[in-house]
Amino acid sequence: MAERRADCSWKRHISDQLKLRDRVQRHTFEEIVQQYNRLLEKSDLQAVLTERYQTEKYDVQRGHEASSLDASRSDSLHQEMSQMRIRHQEELTELHKKRGELAQTVIELNNQIQQKDREIQSNEARMLEYQQQIASLEGDCRDLRNSLQELEMANQTLKDEYDALQITFSALEEKLRKTSEDNQELVSRWMAEKALEANRLNAENEKDTRRRQAKLQKDLADAAKEPLPIEQDDDIEVLAEDGGKGAGETSPNRPISRTASRKTSQQPQGGLLDSISNIFGRRSANSFSTSPETTEPPSGGCAEVRVPTTALHVFEAHDGEVNTVRFSPGSRLLATGGMDRRVKLWEVVAGRCEAKGALTGSNAGITSIDFDSAGSYLLAASNDFASRIWTMDDYRLRHTLTGHSGKVLSARFLLDNARIVSGSYDRTLKLWDLRSKVCMKTVFAGSSCNDIVCTEQCVMSGHFDKKVRFWDIRAESIVREMELLGRVTSLDLNHDRSELLTCSRDDVLQIIDLRSNAVRQTFSAQGFKCGADWTRVTFSPDGSYVAGGSADGALYVWNVLTGKLDRTLDRNHSSAINSVSWSPSGTYVASVEKGSRAILWSDM
Repeated sequence: MAERRADCSWKRHISDQLKLRDRVQRHTFEEIVQQYNRLLEKSDLQAVLTERYQTEKYDVQRGHEASSLDASRSDSLHQEMSQMRIRHQEELTELHKKRGELAQTVIELNNQIQQKDREIQSNEARMLEYQQQIASLEGDCRDLRNSLQELEMANQTLKDEYDALQITFSALEEKLRKTSEDNQELVSRWMAEKALEANRLNAENEKDTRRRQAKLQKDLADAAKEPLPIEQDDDIEVLAEDGGKGAGETSPNRPISRTASRKTSQQPQGGLLDSISNIFGRRSANSFSTSPETTEPPSGGCAEVRVPTTALHVFEAHDGEVNTVRFSPGSRLLATGGMDRRVKLWEVVAGRCEAKGALTGSNAGITSIDFDSAGSYLLAASNDFASRIWTMDDYRLRHTLTGHSGKVLSARFLLDNARIVSGSYDRTLKLWDLRSKVCMKTVFAGSSCNDIVCTEQCVMSGHFDKKVRFWDIRAESIVREMELLGRVTSLDLNHDRSELLTCSRDDVLQIIDLRSNAVRQTFSAQGFKCGADWTRVTFSPDGSYVAGGSADGALYVWNVLTGKLDRTLDRNHSSAINSVSWSPSGTYVASVEKGSRAILWSDM
């Protein structure tokens, strides 16, 4: 239909153009045609006259021969004919001239007509091409109209869906706001209840301690007041108060019977021992005593510290980020914790780490690892607000300590191995009794706790507010605090617990002398950058070196005596180093990264 309409339109256009040409150029050609027709008539008339004159000429010649009388008349006629011939000849010449002019005009007009015909043909070709383009563009236009209609329909559908989703989102947002408010109220109430419970537990513990002390004092007073039967003829054994005195020493002035002494001394000794046991607690079958069959023999004093120079073993430790690493006290086992919620154990054999097992039970990523002093138990802090303890002989989960309302970022055994302290993102520290499996004390620190280390009676904690706080375990109060120039990410003690190593987000490591409470040494290096709020650094076993990992994947080792950078190892890690641990034997250094890789270093 479109092609038929296109054919009719261009034919009609050509017809209209021809009619317009006839109307515009007709008068010029009419004059030429009329003159040409007149010339033809005159030419025909001239031919007729010429023929007639020829006939008359022949007749006159014949009459002249026939009659001489008509000579004069013939002469006049001949003269007249000559004049007429001259006129006709002039007219003929004029007609030929006009004919030539008209012929030239006709040739020029024919040339113009041919040129116009060529222009018409060119225009027709162009018109045909334009018609094809118009047809193609009309098809494209139809397709675009169809696409536009489809897009409009789809847009309308999406708009309707968006409106519905917007309404749903508004409802969910309102529900979330209400839920958040309810959650905030519940958290506030829960925190208040926990604080009350912690205060109640602390009060009960204090009452129990005072009751035990009172009972001890009463038992001691009763034992002192009780009379002893003495026989004059018998000797008496004097119980030595000091361990250096022998049990067989006798008094020269008051000899009494040994049998009576034994009989009378049994009862007060039992009461005294019972009172002491009640204060410090008897170890039950579930206590953290160690057995020679299951205990890893602890490493002795470090004979020689090897400063790492070579990556002995590079291995994939976890499925995802590795957060922490720790050697066992005997340096035989290496423990790593990652975001895959596992603690993996590796046996260090001939400079390589061989997989030995995995500790499961955590519901979120592991943030901190610690061994007890005998290597029988492993303590791990987790992002699921809990700390867990496994036994190393059977890899079984023994205890789960819950009570924090935020991520537990660090947890450590105290030196007696019967208590642990944990620090959390909820800005509290908790002291746990592993015999009763309850929280003994809760201390509000005021800032998120990133790391913890312990001495006999003091807990040191590093916090997000750039402060290191020193806590007295017995008084549960801050003894003192020290402010650094950046958020504290790591704490570590040297072998004799007299110096504290700190790492902070201002990319500086410092050693604090705990006896003088002064900064003894400061370490930094060009290129060293602390990569996270939980980046862990470490002392060497003899305290002569410190090691830390940088955000660029390089391991830095400083000399404590000189304070200068000893060496940089930067060719093996592909991402920021999260934690570094130096083996107690001094032979190996282990480092883990934000990727899944762990590296065992030494100078072998």
